[in-house]
Amino acid sequence: MKDFKNKVAAITGAGSGMGRSLAVLLAARGCHVALSDINEKGLAETVKLLDGTGVKVTSQKLDVADKDAVFAWADKVAGDHGKVNLIFNNAGVALGSVVDGGGYDDFEWIMNINFWGVVHGTKAFLPYLKDAGDGHIINTSSLFGLIAVPSQSAYNASKFAVRGFTEALREELDLQKVGVSATSVHPGGIKTNIAKAARMDQSISKIGMDASSTAKFEKLFRTTADEAAAQMLCAVEKNQRRLLIGADAKVLDLVVRIFPSGYQKLIAMGSSRMK
Repeated sequence: MKDFKNKVAAITGAGSGMGRSLAVLLAARGCHVALSDINEKGLAETVKLLDGTGVKVTSQKLDVADKDAVFAWADKVAGDHGKVNLIFNNAGVALGSVVDGGGYDDFEWIMNINFWGVVHGTKAFLPYLKDAGDGHIINTSSLFGLIAVPSQSAYNASKFAVRGFTEALREELDLQKVGVSATSVHPGGIKTNIAKAARMDQSISKIGMDASSTAKFEKLFRTTADEAAAQMLCAVEKNQRRLLIGADAKVLDLVVRIFPSGYQKLIAMGSSRMK
């Protein structure tokens, strides 16, 4: 896909962060957008930002963990816009917890949004992308879909799952030759609200961490949501299989490649210094 003009893009998590930036950048390039978020206030603010862009904008409050709701939204987007070319499965949440301390409810919560939300969005929109004959699926994993970190077992599980799901999907689409492709996106530290909104279980005290640890990590975030969104659109244009966003993602990915198991000791040592 070399041109976004007059295409139709659906974006989850469009009420803030990278989702909002994607909406703004796509609209500026003449792409019609269908936006969704569970946060109605943030979603309305994004819609307002697109006033006067000249593209068609639709919006829907949506919980991506609700399969039926996601499929209904996909049908509505196709009906309202006449076609769908892109789905950005961008919505996500964060959780800090240790394996032997966190509850199953929190684990299910993060998997339902971060992983199943991506699955629902992909399966709901894929038939419409195939019908368009010119489509792309962009699934947001994470740096933590490449590298494991203490206190992030549930988040790691959700994002590693997105990576595996998307890479297998890309291979299948290559074999089917249906004019649809897929990209797995791995942002490092992005200046969004996800860390501030994260659920932090007190069980992380077992490894000498506390809820304030997130603030220390946030100080290391360098990439803006706008920069991340621009790189995502570029990845679509280049039909990249994987996109690493930020110097931190690129450096740590290299570390994992060089030390595929030894990196764990390095991460543990680094985490202890962040206490």
